[in-house]
Amino acid sequence: MHLENLLGRGPVDYQEVDARQRDLHEQIADGAHDDTLMLVEFDHVYTAGSRTQPEDIPNDEVPVVRIDRGGSVTYHGPGQLVVYPLIHVHGRQDVVAYVRALEAAVMATAAEYGLETQRVEGRSGVWVVRPGEQDRKLCAIGVRFARRTTMHGLALNVHSDLAEFERVVACGIRDAGVVSLEALGIDTTLEDVAARLVPHLERELARFRAPIDAPA
Repeated sequence: MHLENLLGRGPVDYQEVDARQRDLHEQIADGAHDDTLMLVEFDHVYTAGSRTQPEDIPNDEVPVVRIDRGGSVTYHGPGQLVVYPLIHVHGRQDVVAYVRALEAAVMATAAEYGLETQRVEGRSGVWVVRPGEQDRKLCAIGVRFARRTTMHGLALNVHSDLAEFERVVACGIRDAGVVSLEALGIDTTLEDVAARLVPHLERELARFRAPIDAPA
């Protein structure tokens, strides 16, 4: 799988990366480019998916970019690792199974840092659930399938400014919080997390990709 790693550029503009994602998506859907993992750290931006409700953005002064992924509104910014897997799906297009694969890759990465995470029934993403504490989302997931090819992906909080999430109802969830690796006492970098996450993604997503010897 091709790797397009933009982390070395520091926080970048969302619109610039979105344009690049869409260009790659069309090439991959056309069979003109290999499946790709895009790794990026965004400058401050709020994006709203198809399930966003007006009450999820209580402050109408918050600038929001409307996009064509699933899910509600969320924040992206410095200290957060965003990964867009762009894959031409071979066989059945099972969106739920695909989301579960992304979750599994993130959970395996968290385990490498000694952190126990889990899924929460009825909610996508990767969570930290502890007795007596509010559930907290570590990684948000929002995807789209178009022309048998995936778009968008996951956002993993490494050392994000969690206060930025308080300007919206993150992911449309009112009874849970948001957390980062840093807030959980894990001192690491986006580059180190990416290096650990990519092999897990390649393993989990392999079943969605066409076999190497499949006809074009």
